[in-house]
This record gives sequence, C-alpha cells and structure tokens, in this order.
Amino acid sequence: MDFIVSATDRFEGRIKVPGDKSISHRAVILAAVADGTSRIAGLLHSEDVLATIRAFRQMGVEINDVADGLLTVKGVGPAGLKRPHADVDLGNSGTALRLLTGLLAGQNVEATLTGDESLRKRPMQRIEEPLNQMGARVAASRSGVPPVRIRQSKQLQGIHYRMPVASAQVKSTILLAGMYASGETCIEEPAVTRDHTERMMATFGYPCRREHHRICLDGGGTLQGTNIDVPGDLSSAAFFIVGAAICRGSRISIQGVGVNPTRSGVLTVMRRMGARIEIENRRNAGNEPVADIIVQHAPLKGIEIPPELVSLAIDEFPIIAIAAACAEGDTVVRGAQELRHKESDRIRAMVSGLKGIGVQVEERDDGMLISGGVVQGGTVNSFGDHRIAMAFCMVALRSIQPVVVLECDNIATSFPDFLTLAQNVGLDVRQA
Repeated sequence: MDFIVSATDRFEGRIKVPGDKSISHRAVILAAVADGTSRIAGLLHSEDVLATIRAFRQMGVEINDVADGLLTVKGVGPAGLKRPHADVDLGNSGTALRLLTGLLAGQNVEATLTGDESLRKRPMQRIEEPLNQMGARVAASRSGVPPVRIRQSKQLQGIHYRMPVASAQVKSTILLAGMYASGETCIEEPAVTRDHTERMMATFGYPCRREHHRICLDGGGTLQGTNIDVPGDLSSAAFFIVGAAICRGSRISIQGVGVNPTRSGVLTVMRRMGARIEIENRRNAGNEPVADIIVQHAPLKGIEIPPELVSLAIDEFPIIAIAAACAEGDTVVRGAQELRHKESDRIRAMVSGLKGIGVQVEERDDGMLISGGVVQGGTVNSFGDHRIAMAFCMVALRSIQPVVVLECDNIATSFPDFLTLAQNVGLDVRQA
C-alpha cells in the first residue's frame, strides 16, 4: 500500500487518538498472569496488540471482547500459562516478543517466539544476557535474532543489572522475569526510560521501588486482577502535534492523551523548537497522567537535541525529524543509536527519506544533522516501518510538490485509523 499526500489549506479539528500501544501490551500481559479477571477499556486494537492477545489465547488465557470496546482477561495466575503447541507468532511487535520472553523465562513452560521478516532481524542479545544471568534458558538464533527459544529452567535468581543502553523494553523484560526470581532484582538505567511497566505493576498490586536511575522489586509476589483505562497514545498524537505545528493556520485539539513524564520528551523538544503547545484538563487514568493537548501553528527553529532527551522521545524521532526539516536552521540529534534497532534502522531510513524530498541531512553514527527550510516533495520508501510512513505523510503539509510514501501497510501495527483521522482534519492523503 502506497500513499500520495499533498499540501492542504486546512489542518484543524478536535480528535481522539487510539489507546497507548505500550500500555495496552503491558495491560494484557499482566492481566493474563494475574489472579482474577481484569477489564481493560480503551485498549489499542492494532496488529501489534492483537498479536499479544493471540499469544496468550494460545497459552490458555480466556480473553474476550465485550461491548463498547472493553476487553476482559481471565487471569490464570502466576504459573497458569500452558505450553503452546506451535511457535508463537508475534508479527511485527518487538515489545511483545521481548516482554513475553521475560515473562516466560521464569515459568515452567517451553515456547518458541517468532515474528515477521522485520521482527526476525531485530537483536535479542540485550535480553538474552541478563535473563540467562538469572538462570533462565533463553536462546535466540546464532545471529542473535528471533526466533527465541525458551526452555524450562530451575528457580530464577534475582540479579543487580546495569543496562549498557537505556531501553524500556529491556528493563521491562528483566522486571517481568524478576517476579519469578528468588530475592531482589535491581536494574540501573544509564538514562530514564518510560516507566509504564512499573506503573502498571503497581496498579495490579505488585509495586517496584525506584531511586533515581535504579529500579528494584522482590520476587515471589502476585498480581491481582483490576480495571484499566488506557489513555490515548502520545506517540500517535505526535504526528498531529507536529502536523499542526508546521501547517500555517492550523489548530488541533487532541483529547485524553497520556502525558507520562518519562514519555513526554516530544513535547519538550517541540516547545524548544518554538511550537505553541498548551496542556489542559490534567487528570489521572489509573497510575498514568492524562491531559488534552492543543497545538497551533508557529514558526519552528532548529535546535540541538541532547542525549538525555532521546530516551524520553525514542519512538517520536521520525516525526521530530519532520519538524526539523520544516524549521529554520540546523537540528542536531545525538545519542540516538537505539533508533538503529527499531522496526527499521530509523536513522538511515529518515536520512534516505529526507534526501528524497529535497532536505539537506547528514547521517551520523548516533543521530543526524538536519538543515531545515524548504521541502520539495518526492518519493519516500518507508521500509515497511509504520512510524516512518506516518511521519512522511505529515511532511506533505509543508511540501511544494506531493509526497509519495511507499510501503505503508504496517501503519496498522500501531495506528489502524490513521488515514481516516488524518483525512478528517484536512490531510490530503489517498492510496496510490
């Protein structure tokens, strides 16, 4: 599926983006091994989250859709998962594969986790090493990529692990395994990463302890079924935030978005670039802060994005790069090596795409330098990466000529209604 996107005179409206993908995954995962029934409202029904649901159904968990988008999960308790009779296919979801590896590592269950062609290229050594230190028997392929085989193991032992790279997925993998380990498990982060797992575990009655960059939990506890209300996904909202910022005369109001401070780096970056962003109606949904976000057009300027902001906006860098392409002056991104290990090499993919639409950009090992100003338009390969595809759809709001975005099928992995929602607020996008 390819898209053709053209500049428009109108980009405005009031919208609600789908539920947060990271929180949706974690809600299903913890509900599956909790004692009792959980009810999850606002769950993102994307391909990635549906893959997580299918995986737990394959392991004997009863999960049902009911009226008004509510999902019920009848938890099987900490040791109630059944051995799957076939490989567990997690599609394109690196989050599901890594977190399920941690969860299953401490259970008396054997399983093989795999996924699509893109997922089978993503590195797994970062979770293999700490899990095997805990006594798990986890092995990826010889080249360190999926499929990942999990074998039965003896009692896991808690570890104190210093992560070499800031990664919420690696942290969450270790925390999930730590629930099944003897003693204390502690993780030290080189930089703060999103804390959805810790917040969600506390909602299910299993608290973690945090002190600065150190997170600890004690093994042997249990999770209790509960009710979850998933807020709107800030990563999805980011496309409309940047779209409104770069499109003259625009105003977008996005309702009920999660504004977790370990996740809201995109708001900080955009404000530093000069974006007009207002946060209204702050409230809580469970343990997550939620608010309405209002964005109006304003001239943007290039900035230097420091490494400490990278981990707080790691999934939003494709659309941040679009803001930089439309800003006056240079934007420098440093300390973003993690972007090379996403659904695509996002540094290389963004550099290639920006060059394809006439933007001056320099690729660097840990980031890029973008010289913003004029966007000419042209053809962009998204490399099957949903965030790359949606980002380049938005750049057409400032492009002289239309932008053709190739390989957009995977947008459904995180944002199934993107096309409809974008058209409703004025984006001139259609299938090629």
